Amino acid sequence: MSVPIQRNSREENKLIKEGHVPENWNEAKRRQKDVTARWSARKHKHAYWYKKHISIDADNKFIRDYVVTDAAVHDSRVFGELLDESNTSRDVWADSAYRSEDTLADLATRRYREHCQRKGCKHRTLTAWEKQGNRTRSKIRCRIEHIFGVQAQIAGNLILRTIGKARAEVKIGLRNLAYNMHRLGRCLPATG
Repeated sequence: MSVPIQRNSREENKLIKEGHVPENWNEAKRRQKDVTARWSARKHKHAYWYKKHISIDADNKFIRDYVVTDAAVHDSRVFGELLDESNTSRDVWADSAYRSEDTLADLATRRYREHCQRKGCKHRTLTAWEKQGNRTRSKIRCRIEHIFGVQAQIAGNLILRTIGKARAEVKIGLRNLAYNMHRLGRCLPATG
């Protein structure tokens, strides 16, 4: 005997997007559905996921701090949370997604030196001076992309299969810790 597959109704999807759990779900279904993650698209692939945002030590490529959010949160929303006042470097390197008037004003108020990429658009292309500045900034900023690449190589690009943001935060934190230990092993001088 086959059991028909039930699809979520539009009302259930709307409730989930608002962060609520539909009342008609039984306890087993509630335990198996992650209602805190969100849909997002990246490179034309749609996924229901969480994103990690990291702050690194640019000199040694260690992860200093991280924040986990649902996929619908824009990167610039957690930018301020990742800034560490105890960091001796006041330089902030970031891609063009973080460049906004509010972000630049916040960095100036907190006495950080911004090195955010500039972004052109259809109606305003970048000048040669801005393009050269982006190339200079990218030499430092690319280090964060190296970290994501190394983590994907080490973990084999594993998908984190968890239900709930708390579990995702723990698994991502462990992956970051494993990366830092791997990096430390490569930075230590060889003995023997």
